[in-house]
Amino acid sequence: MKRRTLLKAAAASALLPAPAIGQGNAKVLLCAPEANLASIDPVWTTATVAVNYGYMVYDTLYGSDVGLVPRPQMAEGHTLSDDKLLYTFKLRAGLAFHDGEPVRSRDCIASINRWSKRSAWGQALGARIEEMKVVDDRSFTMRLKMPFALTLNALGQGHSFIMPERVALTDPFKQITETVGSGPFMFKRDEWIAGAKAVWVKNTKYVPRDEEPNMLSGGKRVFVDRVEQIVMPDGATAAAALQSGEIDWVQVPTIDLIPMLKKSRGVRTFVNDPFGWVGVIRPNFLHPPFNNPKLLRAILPAVDQKEFLAAVIGDQQELGKEPVGIFALGTPMANTAGLEVLSGPRDLALAKRLVAESGYKGEKVVLMSPTDQPALTQISQVTRELFMKLGLNVEYQSMDWSTLVSRRASREPPDKGGWNAFCTAWDGMSVSDPGGHFPIRGNGRGAWFGWPDDPKMEALRDAWFNAPDLAAQKKLAEEIQIHAMQEVPIIPTGQWFTPNATRDNIHDIVRSALALHWNVKKG
Repeated sequence: MKRRTLLKAAAASALLPAPAIGQGNAKVLLCAPEANLASIDPVWTTATVAVNYGYMVYDTLYGSDVGLVPRPQMAEGHTLSDDKLLYTFKLRAGLAFHDGEPVRSRDCIASINRWSKRSAWGQALGARIEEMKVVDDRSFTMRLKMPFALTLNALGQGHSFIMPERVALTDPFKQITETVGSGPFMFKRDEWIAGAKAVWVKNTKYVPRDEEPNMLSGGKRVFVDRVEQIVMPDGATAAAALQSGEIDWVQVPTIDLIPMLKKSRGVRTFVNDPFGWVGVIRPNFLHPPFNNPKLLRAILPAVDQKEFLAAVIGDQQELGKEPVGIFALGTPMANTAGLEVLSGPRDLALAKRLVAESGYKGEKVVLMSPTDQPALTQISQVTRELFMKLGLNVEYQSMDWSTLVSRRASREPPDKGGWNAFCTAWDGMSVSDPGGHFPIRGNGRGAWFGWPDDPKMEALRDAWFNAPDLAAQKKLAEEIQIHAMQEVPIIPTGQWFTPNATRDNIHDIVRSALALHWNVKKG
């Protein structure tokens, strides 16, 4: 509690950054993002700040609405053959990249191919694609090996950004360097100062759909001339800047400071996220000691999600939910099967005995923690204390989020720059079902950082894709969760809802877990 008191005091006295300078009479939206934009490849990384960047710069063929229903976006529409194997997609007329080149079918095919190697939804769809062919500049076909009723869900929910063909031909395991998309904003590469500032300008030639915006779908109309993201790793500094009007929008404010911001003149706080965030501990399955599922299972009886949530939300209990399993609470696949190991009475003594029986030999556990993401720092600190109580030999390594994001891609042993565990949070939409749930993938080197090899999980996931109806999907989701509690691809630490904080002249932010910048009005 002392930490929260200090944060509140710091907010009142923090040194503010220099005032942002407007561009003539341009309407500038000044934001404090959740983290530094370290990568401009939203296919290569799952970092939320890069996905937010992606939706500004690129567009998608389909976009999911708040009900997770896929709707045409760049696509004018599609047809599907009677045997459910051949999709024919047609692009909207007039789509163009920022460099003036038209968006063509071959750009879409190359982009889907690259995306299908990295995204969880993309991998699911890619495994079922037999071939894609250009029909003409605005039409292409996708022939499947087998019917896949979730094809449009994959395209609409999996962040399948369409890039120019020359960019999309980049090795999916190497980062792209170009920033040319066809989305509602253009990235100002010449004004990008990594770790400090990122700038976008309105794409005046973008033609939005003639529809109301609905999460990732609908009309993406831009009502500001520029968006400037000012990196403010210290939450108190960001809150003070918002209070003074130096910035317009703190996209992920420090939750401890929300009660103070609620009372601040000219400031609004509100929960804009329909799905919340699911905190997780992610182990590395390539190296000891977490390549031993017995040790991972041994930890579970001591995991207290209430304790993790308290570290994040304090006494603002309305912002948290528990117990949460593999799927975000409030979504159709959420269930309680196998969850007793996390929801029953906590038993530290049992966990310590199971750790001793697991064969753990005192190996060092390198736990990475970000310094500039308060919620993740807090759950990392609780994780450190938990591991130490269980007798694990913890080496706690602090670093900024962009460094952690880069380091977690390393498959090297911990003593050669690798790692054993880190804490993060997934937006509820991504972990609402097995399709987009990257953390449960068990496809070895193709899996998310940590790289578990779990054929049974992959088989259950495939069965879910082929389920004939919602009831069958829910039954398989229960089996997936039961299996996950045995193999422990992640340890869920609770679900929370982070409010947005803006000046009171900022209106109409689109409801989403992501920070979407279209439709936002200032004034």
